[in-house]
Amino acid sequence: MQKVNIAIIGCGTIALANHLPGITMCQSARLVALCDNNPVVLAQAGKLAALDRLYSDYQALLGQPNLDAVIVTAPNFAHAPVVLAAVKAGKHVLCEKPLALDYQQSLTMLKAAEAAGVRHMTAFTYRFVPAMHYMSYLVGQGAIGAPYHFRANRFQDWGDRGLGWRQSLKLAGSGELGDMLSHRIDYAHLLVGQTRRVVAQTRQYLETRGGQPADVDDYVSMLAEYSTGATGVLESSKMATGRGEGARSQDYCEVNGSEGTLVYMLNRPHELQVGRKGGAGLETVPVPEEFLKWPGSPRDPHQGDPLVTFRYDQDWEFIDAIQSDRPCQPSFKEGVQAQAVMEAVLESGRRQSWIEVNYD
Repeated sequence: MQKVNIAIIGCGTIALANHLPGITMCQSARLVALCDNNPVVLAQAGKLAALDRLYSDYQALLGQPNLDAVIVTAPNFAHAPVVLAAVKAGKHVLCEKPLALDYQQSLTMLKAAEAAGVRHMTAFTYRFVPAMHYMSYLVGQGAIGAPYHFRANRFQDWGDRGLGWRQSLKLAGSGELGDMLSHRIDYAHLLVGQTRRVVAQTRQYLETRGGQPADVDDYVSMLAEYSTGATGVLESSKMATGRGEGARSQDYCEVNGSEGTLVYMLNRPHELQVGRKGGAGLETVPVPEEFLKWPGSPRDPHQGDPLVTFRYDQDWEFIDAIQSDRPCQPSFKEGVQAQAVMEAVLESGRRQSWIEVNYD
């Protein structure tokens, strides 16, 4: 089987920390080119990847021969035009979340990818945490019975640090909502079903970050009802003073069902807490060996920092889906569903009322 030739469009931190080592791990793929409109960033990425096929124009990149797929890690405002150009050129696409600036953009991207017959994937990275993968399996097997309650939170302390394009509404589409709560919205869809309606609040605490104007939310919370009848409580903040940031800050998810409870925490990626009906409380259980990496991944789950290396499995899933000619998990469809909920959250915040989620 021929190797999958991949290019990365957008050479910031996510590209270099997640996708570069992820592609390198996969012997069935090779990174052949990089693209970024910042010449300094592009040169640094080229040096790190030991590549000399470097492009400042993504259209020029997409016109090159011997290119099968692209990974889009450019800022949010560039996702739609880059993805649409890539699928028009017949390239398979893995795109960072959120897919677009709004729901209609994301739906257009999904329809275009389906019409082109290319593989498409949304980078909901935390699905690949072993504990979340195992949690999803247990819920799907009925281990906790019918789901009653879902809750998730993401608490980080970013203070007044500059966030670059992420602190601009026209470039990012939203703040904490798209950056971090989008992942927790996807947790819920994975574990307890589609969101039916929400009531939500967003808050902007800082008008400047890093000495530059900011006009996006620093905090978001929501109540939700799901297609399964479960209720949800979700909360995410960049202003949780003292919580730190990154993988060791709080990322918590809990599902209560008729027969038991499951609790996931990102900073304990190889274990879950389990509560059983009639039990005295939660007990910690290890994630079984077969769930410590994504099916088929060549990654050794006992090597490296487990708070980092799970991220490489999403690139394996993308590459394997291309070679196996099967849908990616998660696909653009899951990205569109999360975008629909985000749009309802923003509308609810404006109206101060419950809003039905529109997936049409």
